[in-house]
This record gives sequence, C-alpha cells and structure tokens, in this order.
Amino acid sequence: MSKYTLGIDIGSTTVKIAILDENETLLFADYERHFANIQETLADLLQKAYDKLGELTLHPVITGSGGLTLANHLEIPFVQEVIAVSTALQKIAPQTDVAIELGGEDAKIIYFEGGNIEQRMNGICAGGTGSFIDQMASLLQTDATGLNEYAKNYKALYPIAARCGVFAKTDIQPLINEGATKEDLSASIFQAVVNQTISGLACGKPIRGHVAFLGGPLHFLSELREAFIRTLKLDDEHAIMPENSHLFAAMGSAMNAKEETSVSLTQLKDRLHGSIHMDFEVERMEPLFATQEDYDAFNKRQSAYQVKKGDLTSYKGNCYLGIDAGSTTTKTALVGEDGTLLYSFYSNNNGSPLKTAIRSIQEIYSLLPEDAHIAYSCSTGYGEALIKAALILDEGEVETVSHYYAAAFFDPEVDCILDIGGQDMKCIKIRNQTVDSVQLNEACSSGCGSFIETFAKSLNYSVQDFAKAALFAEHPIDLGTRCTVFMNSKVKQAQKEGASVADISAGLAYSVIKNALYKVIKVSDATELGRHIVVQGGTFYNDAVLRSFEPGSVIRKAKKPPCFPFRRSMN
Repeated sequence: MSKYTLGIDIGSTTVKIAILDENETLLFADYERHFANIQETLADLLQKAYDKLGELTLHPVITGSGGLTLANHLEIPFVQEVIAVSTALQKIAPQTDVAIELGGEDAKIIYFEGGNIEQRMNGICAGGTGSFIDQMASLLQTDATGLNEYAKNYKALYPIAARCGVFAKTDIQPLINEGATKEDLSASIFQAVVNQTISGLACGKPIRGHVAFLGGPLHFLSELREAFIRTLKLDDEHAIMPENSHLFAAMGSAMNAKEETSVSLTQLKDRLHGSIHMDFEVERMEPLFATQEDYDAFNKRQSAYQVKKGDLTSYKGNCYLGIDAGSTTTKTALVGEDGTLLYSFYSNNNGSPLKTAIRSIQEIYSLLPEDAHIAYSCSTGYGEALIKAALILDEGEVETVSHYYAAAFFDPEVDCILDIGGQDMKCIKIRNQTVDSVQLNEACSSGCGSFIETFAKSLNYSVQDFAKAALFAEHPIDLGTRCTVFMNSKVKQAQKEGASVADISAGLAYSVIKNALYKVIKVSDATELGRHIVVQGGTFYNDAVLRSFEPGSVIRKAKKPPCFPFRRSMN
C-alpha cells in the first residue's frame, strides 16, 4: 500500500497544502488566500485534491503561524515552521547556507551553520512583507504583480521606509505628487523591503554563501528577488531559487509526517465542515448593537444633525467655495448666503490633490447658473497652500479654525472637536469660542481611515461592507490601544480562534476610539473631553466607530460636509 503524506501550512494570509508520495514526489499542491476563513479555505483545497487524486489515506502534519490551534482541534500533529522549511531545504537544496523567506505578514532569515540552525523572525512587525507590498501597490493603483512589471524598467531608486506602511506612505505620497514614475517607485518599494529584511532581521550578521529565496513574494516577484541579489552581490551559483519555493513549509511539514497518524481526505474534510469551537485567548467585548431596535434608535438620534441642502442649478446670488485637500482625500463644498449646501464633492486624491480639486471645480462650473456667482473662495488642509496658489483662491485657512466654524454651525456651545481622517487624528479643545489647544496623532496613523481601509481590503471587503459587518458582531475582539502592526498579531490570534470578519471589524471600530482617547488625547476618563463634542472626518461615517464613541458623551455627527473649509459663509 502506498504511503501518502499531507503538509498543511496555515499562514498569516494564505493556506497551502502539499501531498507527497512515498518517494517524496509532489503529487498535488495548491494555495489560496483565506481572508480570515481558514477552515473553509482548507476544506476547499482538500476538495481540489480529492477531485484530482481521488480518495487517499494520508499521514498529515500542520505548520504555520495560524496552524497550532487548528491542529489541536483536528487531532493532527503540528511541526514548527522553521523545522518544516529546514527539512525541505536539506532535502531539496542541501547546499543552502542562508534562507530568506517572506510571507504575507512574516519575514524570516534562517542560518545553517555546521549543523546548527538559527532563525531570525520579524515577530510583531509586518513591515517589509507581502502585506506591506500589497499596501504600497494600492497607492500606485496596481497590485503586487503590477509593481513587479513596473520595476523591470526603473531608472532611479528613492529612499522609502519599510518599517511600517504608515511611514512608507508618508515617503511615497510626496514622490507621487512630485512626478516620480511608477517604475522608479515600484523598484524603490522592493528595495525598501530588502533594506528592512537585512537591517531588521540580520542585524549586522553577514548573509553570505548560498542563499535560498522562499515564500510567496520572493517566488512570484522576480524584481524583488533581483533587488536582494543585487544588494547581497550574489552570483548565479550562490542565488538559489528552488522550484515551488512558496510551498516549502507545506512540503517540509509533509516530510515530517509520522505513520502513527492517518486520515482519509474525506474524513479530514468532514472534520472541517463540522462545528469546531475554539477557546478565546484574545479578550472579547460587548456587541455594538444588541438588537435592530438599538441600531434604529441610534440612527434616529444621529440623523438630526444635517446641513440644509439646496439645488445649485436653480440658485441665484452669491455663493462661497471651500476646498479641503486632506492627507488621502479632497473635499469641496459650495454654499449659499444662508449656509445651504449647494454642491459637495468627495474623492480620493489618487496621488494628486490638485488634479482632484480641478475636477471638482470643472464640475461646479458645468452646473453653475448665470445668476449665481462665486463671491469668495478658500482652501484648507494639507494642500492648503498648493490649492490656493494654483487656483488663485482668495484665502487659505488654518485647518483647526475651519473645523471650529463647521462644528459651531451644529452646536454653538461646542467645547471639543474630534476629527479622524485618512491618516491623521486631531482633538481640538474650544474655550470662549476660540481654539484653545490641538492634539495630533503625530507619526502613527493607527485608528485612522486608511488603517481600517487596509484591514478591509486584506479581508477582501469594501470599506462600506466591512463597517456594516461590525454592527451586530457577537464577540468583538479587544485590540486595545496598539499600533497597526501590533494589532495584526492580535487579529491573527483571533482568527486562529475562529473570530469572524464581523468580530474583527467591530474590534477595530472600538480600537479607533481607544487610540483617539488614550494614545492621542491621553485622557484617563472620557468625561474629560467636554460636554458638547462634535465629531468630524470621513472615519465617523462608519456607524460602528461612532457607536464606540457614543456612550457617556453628547456627540453630534455632522452628516454633510465633514468640515466647512472657510469662515466667510458663517458670517
């Protein structure tokens, strides 16, 4: 009877399986992104194996960052990932001195020295991994494969931080605005990954001899491999690129299988389709809304604060233009003499706030009647000076003052404004109808709009659907007040325990407010904020985020626009 072994690699973003025969020949291998649905994804892969190979009795082993808990519930042996990878390397590429492996959120360097194995891992930081590359690709409106194609024709390299996606965005956005080519930016992103891996993991220990490149990003992205080879000055003999290098952990775990444990493909699929209840190690929180009635009451309460809207095409008289060029989006508002909103515009900058603003201005003039006249114009936000100069506006206004005028429109007694945008967070204290103090999130954008958007995309959700999923989550995960990178590890742990996408989304909504209160504003008690609080910014369109902030405060949700970027319309 033939002996078949099954290796299962549960990674941070993908599930991989490999089936070997008694000669350790690869019979079947495949992988899929799991988008937090690990059990379903594994069941689908096993079904594919069944469809190709038929019924088999297998000796299974599980490995990977997300595999231990599932292995216990499936009663399947577990092997550490470094052992699995080392086993595969020693059998397939025994000349290897150093292995560099990049995964979705994991990065490793493994040194093989005189029979000893030393592993260095990224731990809780996901900078310089596959997920980081995906984030950077979205900035350039492409995917990882698109970055690879662009990088083939680069001419210059720019310094880009790879420690965290937040810092990298800060480096890349100005380069985009200054006209850097996508070819040069793509190659620079790959070089940043190389620098992060070598400096962050090797920490000065030489990478020399025969170097093997493993993991999905290094398997599929030829230009990323070339960046490593170029930096490490490797020749063809010393750069090892094994076949199926993205499957080495799965193949290595299969090579560690023991005869004592056996199971058929059908039995294993049935176990996965059965009810697997995993214990919670990550703390859980109360649901945002216990019932539909609670949500309906919330909507009724928060829908009271809306700007009066008018029809621009039939308007006569003076109107006033405001443009807010933010960190990730551009907003435009045109209001009448009495503050009626005649026109609003909201769009992602796509790397060029000026082009986006021009598009909105062109739309306004296509709708503006002959009897209507733009009497005054003003800009605010990150791009205040650029927009004012380029469009020859009348004035540029400090962003905090713009926030105050908008807030006072809804509540003249406002004493605190909390604004959460794409990459920034501000708490503005008002005293005697004047801005008294401002607190900013400085270098960390955890808890901002781009933070939530990144998580949503990583789970294959739109931001809107991701926010909606949070509303009635039964067991929101407690992510605390940590930075984006640290939260990844908690989310991964919760995924191992069977947390749903809804639980993750609700937990992120809670974390946004916790970050605002305890990391940015640094209050010990939420009542210190004030009695009349107005929230602004696109992130508060997420009802789950607003609900997380609501209890115990008088919070008003400005429906349109996020802020009036001019003061004249208030006169």
